[in-house]
Amino acid sequence: MIYKLLVATFALLSASVFADVAVVVHPSNANALDNKTIERIFIGKAKSFPDGSQAVPINQEASSAATEEFNSKVLNRSSSQLKAYWSKLLFTGKGQPPREEADDAAVKQLIAANPNLIGYIDAASVDDSVKVIATF
Repeated sequence: MIYKLLVATFALLSASVFADVAVVVHPSNANALDNKTIERIFIGKAKSFPDGSQAVPINQEASSAATEEFNSKVLNRSSSQLKAYWSKLLFTGKGQPPREEADDAAVKQLIAANPNLIGYIDAASVDDSVKVIATF
């Protein structure tokens, strides 16, 4: 009985720790993006959406759970690896990291106001102010 209770508790806790991350854009953005294109935009190797319009990535603060999930699932890098990557690009003058916002609400507010932005939020925070293009 205790074993079943522990397993159920662990399952519930695991679900909350490993929340899905939704990559979101402005509702008018009709571009379809695959995982590789999303990764390229967020590491500065792609500057536009497939239709040619400018793509501006928005990160959340490095300490947020959504950022840790996004970095792991989409960019396949740890926070320290990304910090080193961006430090090198900044030092050589070849790039700047994406702008950082505090939380899901701030990212949604910016994206809802600008069709060139792309960001990520906790999937539970999605509403009709943004359009989900991928979930990880």
